[in-house]
Amino acid sequence: MNFTLKQLRYIEATGRLGAIAKAASELNISQSSITAAIGALESQIGFDLFVRTPAKGIQITPAGHETLKLIRSFITQSRHFEAEMIAIGGNATGSVRISCYATAAPSFLPPILKNFKAVYPNTSIKLLEGNMEATMGYLNNGEADLAFTYEEMLEDRQDFTPLFSAPPYALMAADDPLAQGTSVSLADLADRPMIMLDLPRTKAYFTGMFSALGLKPNLVHSTRSVEIVRALVSSGHGYSILNIFPPNYSRDDTRFRALPLRDDLKAPIFGIVTLAGTTQPSIVRAFIEQCVDLKKAGVFDQIVVK
Repeated sequence: MNFTLKQLRYIEATGRLGAIAKAASELNISQSSITAAIGALESQIGFDLFVRTPAKGIQITPAGHETLKLIRSFITQSRHFEAEMIAIGGNATGSVRISCYATAAPSFLPPILKNFKAVYPNTSIKLLEGNMEATMGYLNNGEADLAFTYEEMLEDRQDFTPLFSAPPYALMAADDPLAQGTSVSLADLADRPMIMLDLPRTKAYFTGMFSALGLKPNLVHSTRSVEIVRALVSSGHGYSILNIFPPNYSRDDTRFRALPLRDDLKAPIFGIVTLAGTTQPSIVRAFIEQCVDLKKAGVFDQIVVK
């Protein structure tokens, strides 16, 4: 077969974005160039990657799904090859593409990025943020070299590097009578108004903690924003349960108190997910090693409540 890496990038973008027009816009090329690349590869492999439907754009065929997996893997390996070739010259350059669970990223990423850029100033970092499903999607489709998320998101053929455990805690207004103690139980909280951080998987996770103890939380507000959670809690509208300190949160904040839950609850583990069986570029391996070093230095202790 005769095809170029550029053509494969055109096809991958089309499959990922679901439209030739969107792929052309992202890659800043003409739609006809993408159409020609798709047609050329389909002619060589003998089957259709996409089905063109008037007014509906394109749909990926079953064989197209499998082919796109191979194409993404090939593109990823070509990028790794390029990075390793550059590294032979002894220059610590290249880029690291990071997929992050958005609500946690502002709390743990700043010290990681600050430390990494201090050691490797000639590198670049690309951040892709989203909910837990989107975070893993970026990794699986080859857009990210690694993903920061919880261990529970781990799938087959993936490796996990733990960074810290994140036990759930109650975020309460500083003047709440319960906030004057050193810990609180779910039974103490069940009848009180709860402000839910309502993201995919989080609602089931938090309500599941109560139901496991035969309790039911009194949900009065829900939001997808940690900032709104803090605003509602500080205004006395209720408490919330979180796992990682919100960004810019201080243990000395006069508006809030963060109290550990004294119930026997499993603490989820937060860390780095990578694709198993894939040799990462040296700069990506160096990034992961730096994260592990920060873990050993206790840098992440300040963003959890124990």
